[in-house]
Amino acid sequence: MSGTLSPTLLFALGLFAALWLLAGLWAAGRGIAMQRRAAFVAGQTERLASLVEASPYLPVIVRGDWRVEASERLGRWLGLDREPRDFDELRGIDAGFDAAGHEALRQAILGAQRGAKPFTLSLKPQGGIRTIVIHGAAAPAAVGGPGSVLLWLSDATDGQQALAQARGERDEAMAAFEALSGLIEAAPFPMWFRDTDLRLALVNRAYVRAVEAKSAVAVIDGGIELCETVAGVSAAEAADRARAEGSAQLRTVPVTIEGERRIMRVVDVPLAPEGGRTIGIAGYAIDIQELESERGAHRRFADTQRELLDRMSAAVAQFGPDQALVFANQPFRRLFALAADDIDEARPFARLLDAWREGGRTPEVRDYPEWRQAHVDWFAQAGASEEDWLLRDGTHLRVVAQPTPDGGLLLIAEDRTEQVQLAGARDTLLRVRTATFDNLFEAIAVFAPDGRLHLWNQRFRRLWGVDEGALAAHPRVDALMGGLADRLAKPNQISIVQEVIRAATLERTQRVGEIRFADGRHFDFASIPLPDGNALLIMLDVSDSRRMESALRERNEALEAADKVKTAFLSRMSYELRTPLTSIGGFGEMLQAGYAGKLADQQQAYIDAIMDSVAVLGRQIDNVLDLAQGEAGTLAVERAPVDIRALLDGALADARVFAAAEKVELVGNIAPDLGSIAGDAPRLSRLVAGLLDNGVRYTAPARKSGGRVLLHAAGDTRGIDIIVSDNGPGMPDAVAAVTKGQQAGTASGGIGLALARQLVAAHGGTMEVVSEKGQGTLVRISLPRGG
Repeated sequence: MSGTLSPTLLFALGLFAALWLLAGLWAAGRGIAMQRRAAFVAGQTERLASLVEASPYLPVIVRGDWRVEASERLGRWLGLDREPRDFDELRGIDAGFDAAGHEALRQAILGAQRGAKPFTLSLKPQGGIRTIVIHGAAAPAAVGGPGSVLLWLSDATDGQQALAQARGERDEAMAAFEALSGLIEAAPFPMWFRDTDLRLALVNRAYVRAVEAKSAVAVIDGGIELCETVAGVSAAEAADRARAEGSAQLRTVPVTIEGERRIMRVVDVPLAPEGGRTIGIAGYAIDIQELESERGAHRRFADTQRELLDRMSAAVAQFGPDQALVFANQPFRRLFALAADDIDEARPFARLLDAWREGGRTPEVRDYPEWRQAHVDWFAQAGASEEDWLLRDGTHLRVVAQPTPDGGLLLIAEDRTEQVQLAGARDTLLRVRTATFDNLFEAIAVFAPDGRLHLWNQRFRRLWGVDEGALAAHPRVDALMGGLADRLAKPNQISIVQEVIRAATLERTQRVGEIRFADGRHFDFASIPLPDGNALLIMLDVSDSRRMESALRERNEALEAADKVKTAFLSRMSYELRTPLTSIGGFGEMLQAGYAGKLADQQQAYIDAIMDSVAVLGRQIDNVLDLAQGEAGTLAVERAPVDIRALLDGALADARVFAAAEKVELVGNIAPDLGSIAGDAPRLSRLVAGLLDNGVRYTAPARKSGGRVLLHAAGDTRGIDIIVSDNGPGMPDAVAAVTKGQQAGTASGGIGLALARQLVAAHGGTMEVVSEKGQGTLVRISLPRGG
């Protein structure tokens, strides 16, 4: 047994070895586990450090001895050059906390150390815009020793800015809301808001006034609606329709506002956030009564305007903002050959230009597309455009395009063909007038109302000897005539010319005058007011007329002297002839009376012939004397009552013997109630006898048979008409000579007519002689009752 181990010992040794092995294994496992745990703890620590570093919060431990433990971020946040190790290093001059902030933090830390009182501070480091929020409390025992304080620092710069911005936006929103509320409240038209149940929740003052309520509360509590039910749709139902449609709904309804019926435009607007459900319905009502009235008035005005445009001679068309034809008056339709379809279809302006071009109603241009676009651009121009269009058929158009405020165009076309033709005719007339003026014998000048020379002809310029340039300056009449006074024989007479021009321009009266130039020429001049306010001065050279007038005056004086000699001769000869004729008549009467004894029949016939000749010759001598006295103005008639019927009967009786001898029928048609006039009976008797004698004498040779002389007399209360007519050959030449105041020979009966006219005039009457060749002669004498 001594050389071998017992089984028990071996078992014990094996057990011990096994235990030892197990212990080694456990120790090895324990070490491995502790190693793993240390590695895990190290990893956790590293992760926690990374989390703390990445955290927006910075932990800082302030020890009881005021030492500071923190990461290097604290120095960066505070703007320090190095990491602070002591609390006092948190304060600096241009960085760190200022003295006030540093002291506030110190007091807060002291409070936390003494009473474990947490605190929160917001501090701004110097030299930056960073804001640091500090949360502090007593540090746990595992973190720091006694008196330590754990601070959590966070950079609240962005948060503070966002907060300030949010506060600003909130303030602005509140201000805007208050302003909007004030605006809604002060709005002159009713506004309201309905909640989700479509009941009134808010109304403004205009709404309250419109429904004549006491207050907004009364309106809301009473549910007083502004709009009544129209066509079976109430105000709430209209709002519900807006909510269902999700868009504003507009309707025009009659509303009673303050007791007056008005037309209102009501709008319901659903209010809902984007993508959210409706939170209410806002509404407002606008009074459009005046607008509707104005629209009606505008429609009536437009209709009246179009009716007026139809009556105008100018062609007018209106185009809308879309360049479509809206209206064209009748002259425009005729001028541009527009059909009714062109207006009904509202054809665009560009298409109308194409149609007009095909119809020859646009001018011929080289580049039509460019011309067309330029005219389409009329709609976009700021002002009016004017053009002259010469059409293919010779028509001249004046086209005016006026853009309208609504973007449309007013096109006016005036047919100026006639005006152009008239202008051409006017130019021709002006040239003809100028040529006529320059070739007139008279000197002509036209002065304007202000006295300036306006027109003149070349004879006027040559007459006064003025340069063309001086007249072209249109001088005033006083300046022009003042420099021409030396051309006159009497220079002061130039004022007469100025006066007549002034009278024609200012007083509008016509004046005439006469001037003599220094060279001896005589001119008559006249100023005539013209319808246009100007004055026409005409000067006529009457030098030849003056010389002829002087010659005629001298000849007239000679003729008057000869006539006086003739009258004196006739008077003398009449008296000298009467003396022997009286003696012959006296002796003839004695022989007829038988003083020389009884005469034989043949002797008696001779004596009767002598006495007849004496009577005729006596009458002729009396006629010559009366004619001479009448021409000399010395014919005197004696006024006495004359029985015209007896006088005419006697004249007929005396003329019947001569008429019977000449085989002329003598007829008397004398009214029985002629009465009497005041006159010279012998001369009136000779007057009628002479007319009857002439009538018988000049009718007999022309009428071998059927000659007739008629004496007709009639009267009234004013006078007597005596008519002697015949159907002889007539004597128009003698009548014309007597009518002109000339004398004719006795053979033509001229002395009888001339004397008759003088005797009638001496009695205050009139004589009319009508004679046609081959038809006879009629003499009408009208004598007044009173002479």
